[in-house]
Amino acid sequence: SLNNLGVKIVGSHAGLSVGPDGATHQALEDIALMRVQPNMTVLSPCDEEEAYKATLAAAAHKGPVYIRLAREKTPVMTTAETPFSIGKANVVWESEHTPEVAVFTTGPLLHNALLAAKGLEHAVPVVVINIHTIKPLDAETVLKYAKEAGAVVTVEEHQIAGGLGSAIAEVLAAECPVPVEFVGVRDKFGQSGTPAELLEYYGMGAASVVAAIKKVYARKG
Repeated sequence: SLNNLGVKIVGSHAGLSVGPDGATHQALEDIALMRVQPNMTVLSPCDEEEAYKATLAAAAHKGPVYIRLAREKTPVMTTAETPFSIGKANVVWESEHTPEVAVFTTGPLLHNALLAAKGLEHAVPVVVINIHTIKPLDAETVLKYAKEAGAVVTVEEHQIAGGLGSAIAEVLAAECPVPVEFVGVRDKFGQSGTPAELLEYYGMGAASVVAAIKKVYARKG
């Protein structure tokens, strides 16, 4: 990245998706390591459709790019028609009512964020935004929905420190200080288990997202 060369890097074992292979094979710090590199673009697609688009966009992009991929089978949540542009977030779920909580998520955990939002549809109006580009972050969209909702939850299969949550908190601290709850790994290494078991153990299942939404909603007073 020092010389801003067109090097494309693909990480294939993101998050806990390698399951039984354990901590030595589970990348929970890669977003933090990559987003601090000057000139580096960081992409984190949510499914196979978005991974395909991210690959094409990375190839056409001038400068270094890191693409974060997982190994576990992931539900397909986007279509060939879903827009993809580096640096532009996508709203993927929006309540019929004005949102009380904005959920920003990245990668395959979009699925759990959607399950949580739909489960709370009649209790807490939520908007879910897919942040497929962590750097450059779509600060305009982050601020728009943070201001509209007045409370934020971030969801990522990564250490909370240095990841998507940190990136969003940096933007909000400067422009829109609202209550924030973080869903992710809290300063721990991974371990062996099935991906589903590990997501629950580390507090990244749909129920944990629901709890974070309820908690931050209550903090609004």
